[in-house]
Amino acid sequence: MIRHRSTVRSAWALAVLVLLGTACAKGSPAPSEPPGTTTLPATTSTTVESSPSVHPSPSPSPSSSPIPPGSPVPTESNPPGDIPDNTVFVPFASSAGHFKINVPEGWSRSSPTGSSLMFTDEKLNVVTVSWAKASSAPTASSAKKTDIPRLQQSERAFQLEHLRAVRLPGGPAVEIIFLENSAPDAVTGKQYRTEVLRFELFHAGEEAVISLASPVGRDNVDPWRIISESFRWV
Repeated sequence: MIRHRSTVRSAWALAVLVLLGTACAKGSPAPSEPPGTTTLPATTSTTVESSPSVHPSPSPSPSSSPIPPGSPVPTESNPPGDIPDNTVFVPFASSAGHFKINVPEGWSRSSPTGSSLMFTDEKLNVVTVSWAKASSAPTASSAKKTDIPRLQQSERAFQLEHLRAVRLPGGPAVEIIFLENSAPDAVTGKQYRTEVLRFELFHAGEEAVISLASPVGRDNVDPWRIISESFRWV
């Protein structure tokens, strides 16, 4: 009987010690780590989960995101821009630029600058002629060194296709063929991938640049040939 009472008393004492230990653990600050021990902060997992670098916002799908500057727009399978075979070409003379050239009849004419003329139809075809004083005739080498870098900076998504020296009826010329994006439509914002045929000519201290542009996929070889071969200095 004495041994039983002693056992019960020991059990109660042990229970009291456990309860006291638990209460101390809840109310006392955590002991400091011994020197040389590294402990991760308790908020590490929360900080990582909320960090933008670990969980970035999802990017919009390619189909819904706008095409950034410098990126070629997709080529249309059936773009506008065919110049009819029965188009009539009429002569146009510029006293300021000292040249004459044949252009499609009925196309609208504008002067983007005091030294350039633009002729356009309603199908995204554009003929531009600009002129400026120059000290020497352009060459394929000078165009590669000077004009190509300039076009890369000024044109939308410029892509060089061809560069060579040629001879037109109007004189020696440098021919540059390149692709670019058209200007966005003022209403819809739509752009077309455009092919530009550019000729640079020189005469008596003046340089003229003829640019013939139409959407990629349109076969306007004959109209562009008629226009470029009609150029004459006057």
